[in-house]
Amino acid sequence: MLMPKRVKYRKAQRGRRKGAAQRGSWLSFGEFGLQALENGWVTNVQIEAARVAISRNVKTGKVFIRAYPDKPVTKKPAETRMGKGKGMVESWVAVVRRGKILFEVEGLPEELARESMRLAAFKISLATRFVSRKEL
Repeated sequence: MLMPKRVKYRKAQRGRRKGAAQRGSWLSFGEFGLQALENGWVTNVQIEAARVAISRNVKTGKVFIRAYPDKPVTKKPAETRMGKGKGMVESWVAVVRRGKILFEVEGLPEELARESMRLAAFKISLATRFVSRKEL
């Protein structure tokens, strides 16, 4: 699973999930990519599942992961009363704003890239679209 080796602060606040991506909205490494169409969180489990789905479908070529889960999400145990501080870190998420490229692939034909991105999109909890370098 993806998670940072160390962070400056152990627990973070939720933050705001609005606005468009300022950076990371262009294809930088590959020829085809998967772009988010809405704001939200993508968990480390979802990123790993999408990566496995892409790499199983793609025998040759290279896969680039552009979303990294660096935000800790905390959760308090079940049947716990209010108060007593913030819960323990449960998982890690990547904050994704609309327009952000999540995955890129390089070195394959468009049909195979489109199919592998379709399989990866099923694993992500956000609306996404397939983009190519020609389009952008």
